[in-house]
Amino acid sequence: MRVICLDIGEKRIGVAVTDPLGLTAQAVETVWTKGFTKDAERVLELCARYQTDRVLCGLPLNMDGSEGFQAQRSRAFAEQLVQRGLNVRFQDERLSTKQARSVLLEADMRRSKRKDYIDQLAATYILQGFMDAGGWREEDEKKPELKGVWHMSENMNHDLDMEREDIVELVDEDGQAVRFEHLMTLEHEGKPYICLVPVDPMEDVGEDELVILRIETDADGNDVYATVEDDAELDAVFEKYLEIAEADED
Repeated sequence: MRVICLDIGEKRIGVAVTDPLGLTAQAVETVWTKGFTKDAERVLELCARYQTDRVLCGLPLNMDGSEGFQAQRSRAFAEQLVQRGLNVRFQDERLSTKQARSVLLEADMRRSKRKDYIDQLAATYILQGFMDAGGWREEDEKKPELKGVWHMSENMNHDLDMEREDIVELVDEDGQAVRFEHLMTLEHEGKPYICLVPVDPMEDVGEDELVILRIETDADGNDVYATVEDDAELDAVFEKYLEIAEADED
C-alpha cells in the first residue's frame, strides 16, 4: 500500500507519495491551506486517488529535538485526519525545507515559482528518508485507542499532581488506563475543555499529540471527559487553544 506524506505549513501543505512498490517518493502537489476541515478533506481525496489510508506527517522539531508551536500544530492537523479514519504516523522533518530550497536555488528557479514547489519537494525528502529507514511496519500499529467517555483514575488524585509535571491518568469505558500530561483547561461557548498530550502509547495518537476532551458531569455529579465528535467544535476549541498558547509564548 502506498504512503502519502504531508509537509504541513501555515499557508501551504506539500504532498508526496510513494511509488506502487514503496521504493521511491514522488512529488504530488501543493495544497494552499483553507482551514483544518477543508485541508483534511483534500487529503482524503488524495488518499482515495492513491488507494491508501497511510499518511506520514512531517514533524518540524527544533534543532535540539524538542517540539515547539509548529510541531504541535502539525500534530493537531494529524488528529483531524485520524478522526476521518486515516492511519497517521510522524517523521522528523528537520532540514527538509532547507534541502528543498537549496535544490530550487541550484535549478535557478525564480522566487515567485519556488513557493509552488518547495513544500512538495520537502515532503518528498521527508518521505524518502522514512522509506529508506524501513518504511511502514505493520507491527507498530497496535496500541490502545482513544474513544468514548473517560474518568479520572482512582489511583491518582483528581487534582493535577504538580510534582509529576501535571500528569493525570484517565480510564476509558473498558477500564483501559492511559496517562496524559495536562497542557491547558479552557472554556469555549460556555463549555469547559481539557487539552492533553498522551504519555502512554495510543492507537492513532502520537506521543505529544494534542488531545481535546470536553468536561461533562455524570449522573452522580462526577466529572467525566468526553471525546469531541463534531469537527467544527473541535476546530474551534483548537483555535482557541492556539490563541492562548501563542499569547503565553509572547
